Order: sequence, then structure tokens, then C-alpha cells
Amino acid sequence: MQKLTIDPITRLEGHGKIEIFLDDKGDVENAYLQVPDFRGFEEFCVGRPAEEMPRITQSICGVCPWAHHLASTKALDDLYKVNVPPAGKKLRELAYSVYSFYDKIINFYYLAAPDFVVGPSAPKAERNVIGLIQKVGLEIGKKVIENYRLAQDILEKIGGRKIHPVFGLPGGVAKPITDQDRKDIIDKAKGFIEFGKFSLKVFDDLVLKNKKYLDLITSDIYRIKTYHMGLVDKDNKVNFYDGDIRVVDEEGKEFLKFKAADYNKHIAEEVVEWSYMKFTYLKAVGWKGLVEGKDNGIYSVAPLARLNAAVGMATPEADAEYKKMYSVLGGRPAHFSLAYHWARLIELLYSAERALQLAKDEEVSAPNVRTIPTRTPKEGVGVVE
Repeated sequence: MQKLTIDPITRLEGHGKIEIFLDDKGDVENAYLQVPDFRGFEEFCVGRPAEEMPRITQSICGVCPWAHHLASTKALDDLYKVNVPPAGKKLRELAYSVYSFYDKIINFYYLAAPDFVVGPSAPKAERNVIGLIQKVGLEIGKKVIENYRLAQDILEKIGGRKIHPVFGLPGGVAKPITDQDRKDIIDKAKGFIEFGKFSLKVFDDLVLKNKKYLDLITSDIYRIKTYHMGLVDKDNKVNFYDGDIRVVDEEGKEFLKFKAADYNKHIAEEVVEWSYMKFTYLKAVGWKGLVEGKDNGIYSVAPLARLNAAVGMATPEADAEYKKMYSVLGGRPAHFSLAYHWARLIELLYSAERALQLAKDEEVSAPNVRTIPTRTPKEGVGVVE
């Protein structure tokens, strides 16, 4: 038996390795994804005041602190059964839309594009953001860095810090923004939309028009059929901050739709001896290991799965790109893993459009941004994408 080890796995936010065991014929007998990082947040949060959770859980990840921060904050809303004022809710979603915009810049330009744009045949030392800038040109590199910086500036203005915000409170947020802040965000968000269109054109020119890449994206090698899960609004369109959790099967038919607070009725975890990562699955279907198919309850999440679970995007430019993607990929749902990069850029454009919609709403800068909780806490659940 031969063992192949990929360590570390690159192009992801964290640490991991893959070990592949081949039989005497050279065929794969077993393959393991191992996540060696034991963080322990579930344990050392026990016994602490609930109000500390938005500050503690945001340290789970240095790239996505806003996700953990606002999920915990929403859990506090539910814990105290308090309704957030419209200005507070809109300000949260505005911040989260801007965060999502810069997060997708990181994911595409820093993690995915070096392989696609610089090319898989390029030396490893060149397949990074520096190599990417050398390939596409300094001006494009400046544009990427500038949009990333502007998004972080907005988050610092709204949340007090760029990376680890001091923002969310049970029942609202720490402080309002001024009307001048709102107008400044409008100006920046208009530029974000143009950058989103630009990014999709880069993907179209350098990836989709390259037949070798397109054939690879749509090949059976990277095709995995699972259920798909995502957060949707009342019209079953993508929303990152609020809504119901929708699950579709491998044919795109709605399988489940439920409130965040009911997640425990529908989702279970499987623990394996060879990884600290937990594997979640749908209780109604069951766990049969890491195998694809309708009879196994594993499901996909993140950009492509979100788009598969929805019926469209809630903003016009992103929705047009949504329809274009599925027309190229042969319809919805798509099961091609490499199409996640395309879906992520559509979401980047959506984030920019949604940020502009919210910034144009004058209520987002209203002074009443928090309702003080009065209920006795018992249990709370919060979800964001």
C-alpha cells in the first residue's frame, strides 16, 4: 500500500492535510481530510456571561471575525427575546454586506486566482498574490488592494475596529452612524459595484474563455452531488444576514426550510477519530459517511451551495450573473466544485449592491439603534452566512 500526503492544504483559511491510501493496483482505497486544529471554543465559552460571546467567538477566525461576531449577537437577540430597531438591524446588515465584499476579495484574489490566473503549471513560488499582480498588471493589483482597504475603512467606522469589531449588542448595536458617514458609504459602495463587475469580467476573460479551464470546471472529476443549504429571504433569494435556512436536494427541489432556532431538529454531527473537524448531516436522511448521493445526508454550504439553495439573487446585477452562470453550467443546481469561485464573485457583486441599497436608506443613520433587553434569558440561537 502506498500513502500520498498533501500537507498543508493551501488555498483555505486554516490548517489541514489530506492523506490518500492506494492499494496494490494504484487505486484509491481510503482518503482522509484531517483538520488538526483543536480550538476548544465550545468548552471555554461555558460559564462565561452570554454578553461576552460576540467578543470571544470572533477570535475563532482572523479572516471571518464579523461572521462569528454577528451570529453571536443575533443569538443574544434571541436569548433575550428582544426586537432590534430598524436602524440597528439595517446597520448590522450594511456592515455585514461590506464585510462579505472584502472577504470575497480575499478568497478570490488571494486564494483562488493565483491558481486560475497565474496557472496550475506555474511554479508554486509564483502562485500567490504577488505572482497574480505580475500576471495581470500593477494597476489591477492596486485596484484589488484599494477596494479591500476602503471596505475595511467602512467597517472600522461602523464597528470600531477593522478586524475584531466592538459593535453588536443584544437588541442592537453600540452606536449609530452619522448621515455624512452614510453618504460616504454610498460613494464607496458605487465603486464596489464597479469592482464587482470588473472581477466577473476578469473571470470571464481569463477563465471562462479558456476552454481548458472551462472543461476542467465542468468535468466529472470535480462533480460532487449532495444536498445544498443556504440562508434565503422571503422570496427564496440569497441573503447573508437574515432569513430562513433552505435545503434543496441534488435535483434542486426544496427538501427542508426552517428557522435558525430549529436547526437542532434537522441537523446532527458525526465525529470521526481521524479529524477534529465535525461532519454535519441532515437527520431526516442520515449519515452514511463521506459519499455522495440522495440517500446520504451530507450537504454542501458556502457560495455555490447558497446559490443552488436559492432561486436567484436579490439584486439586479448579481441576479443577471446568476442566470448566466447556470446557463453555462447546464442549469440549477450545479455540482461542480470549481464553480465555487464563480459563485463567490457573483456574491461579491451582490454584497456591493446590497451595501448600496442599505446605505441609500436614510433610516440606516437614525439614532435609535438599540432596544434594551428586559426578558430573563433562557436559550438563544443566531445564524448568518
